[in-house]
Amino acid sequence: MVKASHGLRRKGRKVLKKSPRARGLSPITHEFVQFEVGEKAHIHLDPSIVRGAPHVRFHGKTGTVMAAQGRAYVLSVKDGNKLKTVISRPEHMRKVKN
Repeated sequence: MVKASHGLRRKGRKVLKKSPRARGLSPITHEFVQFEVGEKAHIHLDPSIVRGAPHVRFHGKTGTVMAAQGRAYVLSVKDGNKLKTVISRPEHMRKVKN
């Protein structure tokens, strides 16, 4: 019997799949997007970039930027009834359109 992996990207086959026309590396401009403290941001995992990605369970959630931490941002995300702290790089975040 083979023992299943329990890594961070486990059970993410559907979530971490790009459309056929979006395959390959993402534009480099996604790295340079700036977020302000207090701004809302969607967590949208980019499967072509592994570094700085939050856990797969936060894909599709919206959070508030609490602080900047190096190149990454600290987000406050509601998960059920709790507020969780998520650290994510800007490649895995999208601005919320008002």
